[in-house]
Amino acid sequence: MQLGGYTRNVRDLLEFANAADPASPDTFFRRNLPRVGLYDSAGDTGQVALATGVMTSVPVFLRAGDLITNVNVRSGATAANGPTNQWAALYSSAGTPALLAQSTDRTTEAWAANTTRTFALATPQRIAADGLYYVGLMVAASTAVPTLLGSVAAPAIVTGERALSQSSGSSLTGSAPNTIASTTAKQFVPYVVLT
Repeated sequence: MQLGGYTRNVRDLLEFANAADPASPDTFFRRNLPRVGLYDSAGDTGQVALATGVMTSVPVFLRAGDLITNVNVRSGATAANGPTNQWAALYSSAGTPALLAQSTDRTTEAWAANTTRTFALATPQRIAADGLYYVGLMVAASTAVPTLLGSVAAPAIVTGERALSQSSGSSLTGSAPNTIASTTAKQFVPYVVLT
């Protein structure tokens, strides 16, 4: 059976997405989470979205032919305080994800609370093959990094499950690492939209 044990119309089950998606079906975007059910990491001290100088990365499924130009992330109730470096990066779908492109470092630019930050990739990336790619986000700040909107996910339980959010690196500044390596799974998953 194509739908397994589900006996109803799958299209009806997904009709709620009509309200959350762009009005035009021609508007391109990819995201790692649904737009509903998100919360602010500021409200949960046990689930940290970002740590200064550490990259947080999340997997996003991309299709061959997608042109990725921007990485969009929404801050929560806590603004960046004393930012020194801030960037986003796109990584490959390889076993050890390799850097494809990075945004310009936004350095000390203010990032207010409850604000969408768009990081434009220095070189837009045309995706060559379907797969799970990774989006990295790093903010270094002298006082506080911003909180983010996202969701909490259980860590991997079944062998082979991937982390839906992970941290890597330390004392990072203006440049994204060449690969994502030596990761630590995180439970808070930032909401990321690629355009």
